[in-house]
Amino acid sequence: MRMGPDGKPMPSVYKISQSQQSQIQFRVLDSVNELRSAAGVPPVRLNAELTAAAATHSRDMSVQNRPWHFGSDGSSPIDRVRRAGYSGPMLGENISETFETELETLAAWMGQEDTRNVILDSRGRNMGFAFYQEPNGKIWWTMVMGG
Repeated sequence: MRMGPDGKPMPSVYKISQSQQSQIQFRVLDSVNELRSAAGVPPVRLNAELTAAAATHSRDMSVQNRPWHFGSDGSSPIDRVRRAGYSGPMLGENISETFETELETLAAWMGQEDTRNVILDSRGRNMGFAFYQEPNGKIWWTMVMGG
């Protein structure tokens, strides 16, 4: 570990290995469900269709080089969820462009009212979570909540 002039560790790039990918999803799911439990709302479970929609959007944000809720084809989060085959209600989408870990990103989302409301929506039953990491280490995170 490299130390900076202030004696503190220098930041390092969080590189996600192939073996970490499924661990990340379950680490976020467990953390989200702990937060939901503390708020008195039911747990969510990972959903393949919502995760597919999240993965598509994470990669597309990288291609567009901007974090926003619309796809390069003009698609909305609802459009992407329907295309992926999810038939329940889409409740919200959280996105992030960062070099931070998944848990740092989750903490940042919890620090903002609008993204916290997506995580803690009491109607939530299903969650999709995915990311795309660029070679330089930048990560595009997407979380989708469904009822």
